This record gives sequence, C-alpha cells and structure tokens, in this order.
Amino acid sequence: MRIIHTDTIISEIKDMCISANLYLADDMEKRLRQAAACEDGALGKQILDQLVENMEIAASDKIPICQDTGMAVFFVNVGQDLHIEGMNLTDAINEGVRQGYTEGYLRKSVVADPLLRENTKDNTPAIIHYDIVPGDALEITIAPKGFGSENMSKVYMLKPADGEEGVKEAVLQAVKDAGPNACPPMVVGVGLGGDFELAAKLAKKALTRAAGSHSDKEHIARIEDELLDMINSTGIGPGGLGGRTTALAVNIETYATHIAGMPLAVNMCCHVNRHMTKVL
Repeated sequence: MRIIHTDTIISEIKDMCISANLYLADDMEKRLRQAAACEDGALGKQILDQLVENMEIAASDKIPICQDTGMAVFFVNVGQDLHIEGMNLTDAINEGVRQGYTEGYLRKSVVADPLLRENTKDNTPAIIHYDIVPGDALEITIAPKGFGSENMSKVYMLKPADGEEGVKEAVLQAVKDAGPNACPPMVVGVGLGGDFELAAKLAKKALTRAAGSHSDKEHIARIEDELLDMINSTGIGPGGLGGRTTALAVNIETYATHIAGMPLAVNMCCHVNRHMTKVL
C-alpha cells in the first residue's frame, strides 16, 4: 500500500493556491488569445487585448490575475489503495490553503458565518469534494472561485418533457440574466442530471475541464457547440460592452437522473476560470 504524508499534501496545496491565482491555465490562455485575435468589434477587441496584457503582467510580476482570489474549491480523487499518514486529510488541505493565501499575500475572502460575516483571515475553510477511485494516487484539482460570477449561478428543476430545447433555453437565459455581472468573456459550466445538489456540483466541476474540449457523448458535444454559438450571438460581449465574444467555452457534465425530473445547473466563471490539477 502506497503512503503519502500530509506534510507533502500541505506543501502542494500551498503552491497550487498561489500558482492558480497568478498564472492563467494554459487552456484559458489559448482561448483568450484566440478570442482577442478573432473579435471584430473595436471595443470588444480593446477589452480582450487588455485582458491578455493583464494576464502577462500578472505572470511576469507574480501578482494575482484578479483581485478576487476566490474561495478555494477542490475536487479530490482519493485512490482506494492509498494510505494517508499524519493529520486528517481535510485539515491538511485547509492548512495548505491557509499557508498559500497568507504567505502568497492573496486576498482573504471567506467569512466564518454567512450572517455574522466575520472574516477568517486565512481564506479557510475550503470547499472540498471527495471521490474514492481505483488506484493508489491522490489527484487534486483546485478551482479558486470568485463570487462575481458565482453569484450568477442558477439551478433549474426542469421536466423531462422540456427536453433538449428546454435545456438550451434555460442556459441561455441564465447567461442573459448574468449579463456583464459574470465578467465576460466567461466559461459556462453546465450540470445536467443527478438531483438538486449533484447538478450544481457537476456544473462547478465542468469549469475545470479544459476550455475547448468536448464531452465524450456526441449529442452533448453538439449541444456544447450550439450553446456557445447561441451565447456569442447575444451581443453581450467582453465586459458586457458588446461584441461576439461573450463566452470562451461551454462545458457540460451529465449524470443519470430520475424518470420524473431533469435537474439543470449553470455555473459561470469569468475569463480567468482558475483551475489546475496535480497527481501525488
């Protein structure tokens, strides 16, 4: 049985928190540069060029891409043949977040109680989603999520009869309702199926999939492309100021569901769409 000590996990989490906030993920950089090259609206192109410049300055000066360095969200795949020594895994992840956000001088945005609103001063606790998987590896994906776009999230409990057109109509409406508030150009994560809470988790996880990739289900991949075209035809554009680039990607994740329902969640993220994965 393979063994990992939580000291190693803490160190990796610390580095991931800092790196994810300073450097745009490769897939997002590629899509952003493509959008800047293709945007034909003068104001939209100006904004996209500024976003590219901002990305380059952040990397060279080692400062955050965005001042909202997000709430730390993790998707953690734990190999069933892996043994973790040291402290509790959840405590170790939170310790890594504490070190990353304090030593990396990242903005601390987490309050301990949603009503009392007292800041925890170290951006903990993180939100952690665990899955037990075959093997002896620990796969950690971090997705620091800013709340400008998070506040634009939607959950719809559609009826089966709403079908594909109902899904597309709901996603498009969510984007229209968000308008400039989600800091476009955005990535649109969609969770389809499961139940009320799983649909939302799927939508969040969809944002961690490489922008420009597609679902391995042919009909879902087609809907991703169709929705991207529909969203970019709204004219919302970069910064909400008009143009053809409202979204950089639409990623849909699906799961089995009940015969009586069709849960749908939409989770948007601005152009930084921070995410990175490490396998220990």
